[in-house]
Amino acid sequence: MQVLILFILVPLCLASQVQSDARVLDTPGLHNVLRISDKLLSGSVPQGDLGFQTLLKLGVKTIISVDGAKPDVERARKHGMRYVHLPIGYDGVPAEQGLRIAKAVRDLPGQVYLHCHHGKHRGPTAAVVVKLCLEEKCTVATAIGLLKQAGTDPKYLGLYGAPQAWVRPQTATLDQVKSDFPETAPVTGLMQSMVEIDRRWDHLKLIKAAGWIAPKDHPDLDPPHEALLLTEHYAEAGRALVAHKTTTEFRSMLQHAEAQSRQLHTKLQASGRQTSELDQVYRRVESSCLQCHAKYRDVPQKK
Repeated sequence: MQVLILFILVPLCLASQVQSDARVLDTPGLHNVLRISDKLLSGSVPQGDLGFQTLLKLGVKTIISVDGAKPDVERARKHGMRYVHLPIGYDGVPAEQGLRIAKAVRDLPGQVYLHCHHGKHRGPTAAVVVKLCLEEKCTVATAIGLLKQAGTDPKYLGLYGAPQAWVRPQTATLDQVKSDFPETAPVTGLMQSMVEIDRRWDHLKLIKAAGWIAPKDHPDLDPPHEALLLTEHYAEAGRALVAHKTTTEFRSMLQHAEAQSRQLHTKLQASGRQTSELDQVYRRVESSCLQCHAKYRDVPQKK
């Protein structure tokens, strides 16, 4: 029998009304929310006050971000919640970071909401690693099933490999993990550039869907400016590579993406925009990113 993923609205009342079984939830200010355990949910970054108000109604006291972007610490404080920032990449969950995330979930108060950006890939992966750490009855098959339910893309080999490679720690091991959980963790220049690139891609997807004009629900998005910012962030990522040991191929892929995004910016600036031409350039930029991600972001890298 085919399993149906149920999309329901979370009742905006007491946290006890939230079902303890795993279901994908779409709620005000939050997306792709998945109940991982009685204490833990995963999902997207909270959007504005509405997202934090929904978290309050879910009984959330602690928010853990595994995204590279700086968390909205001040807004969380305003709503009486604590932020913990423990970022991970798309290539998996490092053992040390996984243990820190698990200890934070175990020891910090209230319902815990663990998020990445969209709530479909890194967040659910970190959450199932936590489940494997804290629940003896949780199997790898259960963890993989939750990833599939969350919509985690199978192309992220490092993420799907994380629960399969994870070794459940002893309680004493978790006890020894430091409890100095940061509100904001330092990120490398390269990681910060990639965060900004992802943000511009989100904007350009909306612009493309609107026919290469500012979307009605996002009139502040200027198409040429967004393409220009994407180009600049590719260039900034290239400059950040000076501090990283990277291959010539990786640098070349990044330069190619920068060149294609610059072409997209040029065409968006031109009068008489041709949608078909813009779509073609967009696909070339996208293809550059996907090829690079497939080799350098989405799979575990040799140390």
